[in-house]
Amino acid sequence: MSAAVEGSCHCGAVRWHWAGAPESATACNCGLCRRAAALWAYGWEGEAITVSGPTRSFLRGDREIEFHHCPTCGGLAYWRAVAVQPDGRRRMAVNLRMAEPEAVADLPVRHVDMLRGEVPGYVKGRVADLWF
Repeated sequence: MSAAVEGSCHCGAVRWHWAGAPESATACNCGLCRRAAALWAYGWEGEAITVSGPTRSFLRGDREIEFHHCPTCGGLAYWRAVAVQPDGRRRMAVNLRMAEPEAVADLPVRHVDMLRGEVPGYVKGRVADLWF
């Protein structure tokens, strides 16, 4: 894996950059993630992860997470916590499906069954197993 992983929406207006590489990917089956076919890598805003470009956000019903998508092509790029942690950090995740497949293919995938509340989930396979 390279020293950095990058992703962008279909039209290229919204981009994210991960300095280094995420340790894993998370496949969640909650209503939003399932419908968006998102595959998340979690980190902290402004640390390993930087984002750029105009987005529109959707504030999830519990008002804890805002999902950001491209206003032009609709690609779901990332989510971030609404609240900042006491230490000043903000949790966020980028959608690895916006990266080039070879950049994230070997990451292990953690499956989280939010429909049944089974957290923390289990690891099965790798990202390359989910592309098709």
